[in-house]
Amino acid sequence: MLAIVSHGALSPWPWTSEQLSDCTVYVAPRAGLADPAACPWRLVAGVADGVTAFATSHDTLYLVSHRDAPRSHVLAVPLAVPDLSRARVVVPAGERAVEAVRVVGDRLLVRDLDGGVSRVRHAPLSGGEPADLPMPVDGAILEWTTHPARPEALLLVAGWTDAPRLYRYDGQSLQDTGLAPRSPVDFGEVHARTLYAPGRDGTPIPLTVIHHKDLELDGDNPAVLTGYGSHAIPDLPEFHPELLAWYELGGVYAVAHLRGGGAYGREWHEAGRGERKEATITDFIDCAEHLIALGYTRPGRLAGQGVSGGGIPTGGALVRRPDLWAAMAIQVPTVNATRNDFTESGPINVPEFGSVTTEEGLRALLIIDAYLRVRDGVPYPAVLLTTGLHDARVPPWQPAKLAAACRRPPPPAGRCCCASRNTAAARPETRNMPRSPMCWPSCCTLSRRHDEYG
Repeated sequence: MLAIVSHGALSPWPWTSEQLSDCTVYVAPRAGLADPAACPWRLVAGVADGVTAFATSHDTLYLVSHRDAPRSHVLAVPLAVPDLSRARVVVPAGERAVEAVRVVGDRLLVRDLDGGVSRVRHAPLSGGEPADLPMPVDGAILEWTTHPARPEALLLVAGWTDAPRLYRYDGQSLQDTGLAPRSPVDFGEVHARTLYAPGRDGTPIPLTVIHHKDLELDGDNPAVLTGYGSHAIPDLPEFHPELLAWYELGGVYAVAHLRGGGAYGREWHEAGRGERKEATITDFIDCAEHLIALGYTRPGRLAGQGVSGGGIPTGGALVRRPDLWAAMAIQVPTVNATRNDFTESGPINVPEFGSVTTEEGLRALLIIDAYLRVRDGVPYPAVLLTTGLHDARVPPWQPAKLAAACRRPPPPAGRCCCASRNTAAARPETRNMPRSPMCWPSCCTLSRRHDEYG
């Protein structure tokens, strides 16, 4: 039996054998449960070993690890001697990012991610080079499951223009089970393609663009660009039947696979994490400029959209390049990150975003704090901000503060924006009032540090 101890944010997946982060792995014989206090747990892998997924056969533990392999490889550890130093590499690292593994009969199924698109390989447990398993669509494996007693697996697969279908793997190929009803919505006239926007540092940024096949690249099409770019979470292909009307009316829907996300595994995540978070924002801007350069749209017809951590690229692009957008829709967003430490979910996000308690953490948070970058007198585009009154992860005062900042009139000359509380300019009766999260008691200090650190 196995025990997994997570030391970071929990996996967004509905199962516990994948998308792990900052975890330790232990094994013990089942017989040890007879006396739990004396159960002989043995450490197999620690946080530094970079284990992100696992699977087991009757005598072997298979670990997906990014240690010494930025896009991950698969290790086989004998359960009889669970020592990572004795592990052998059964799936070497390559151009794709290895996401997860499953044991199916006498074969190992390997799920890869290639620029935001799911791929699958299979290999004999006895050894051998993994072979590609032809996929029915260029899309995403939304779910997969295996049977402990039968050599088969079920995979739910969907694409940008393909409704979810359930496929059975029999050890050789994928066959449609017919169990998932076909969508009545016809996307035969809609095309999806992946472009590569040139990042300002020369890195190609995957950019998925979906539109009607007869779209004219005349630079005058309405377009929505979305992106996330945090926590190593990839923007997987999703089927949105409600967007058919948008495509039929000439609309463009684009997804930027930003650094900080998981399009190419750990390497892609690290390139947009902490003090490198500026890349997440500039990738979003560069993708917008690429759409414009290719004639898909123009600034007066382009909207940005982001949810939760997607408020970082959208909020960042809003305050850095307000001229690039006709509108920005930012939903339950992180937009005042320098206050994250004081929210319910703040501590668990410190490894991803940083903390004001350290200089490097403050530098990282200042990069992604859109609220602090709002400037008086700047003509911002139309902005839609939404929130949830009882959202424990992103409190409603974050988007509320950004909304207020974008609407506020210029302050009187020579007066700081926080002069209404606890400053020499404050009225005596308010000078010592208790502060709330909506207040900005250290805005002057952080503004100075923002100017100093950029």
